[in-house]
Amino acid sequence: MTIGVLTLELAVLDAQSLKDKRRVIQSVKVRLRNTFNVSVAEVGCLDQRRHCRLAVAMVSRETRPLHSQLDKMVDFVRRSSGLTLIDYDREIL
Repeated sequence: MTIGVLTLELAVLDAQSLKDKRRVIQSVKVRLRNTFNVSVAEVGCLDQRRHCRLAVAMVSRETRPLHSQLDKMVDFVRRSSGLTLIDYDREIL
């Protein structure tokens, strides 16, 4: 069993309040869960109105499909409207 963890640093530049930020982030979290069948949680920058850190976890039997899916998730987030991908980190356990 192989576990992949993707950490995403995001900017929500149009957010005027934490409520605006949470609306955008919640939308991305739901779409990631529904599209890729993964676990997603906001793990950092909770009180900052324009920054967010998300962690995505996925389990697979092999590492190759895991790398492929994590790459697809990065591209998916990059194409999402309302936010900007600042940085990301992949970790295979």
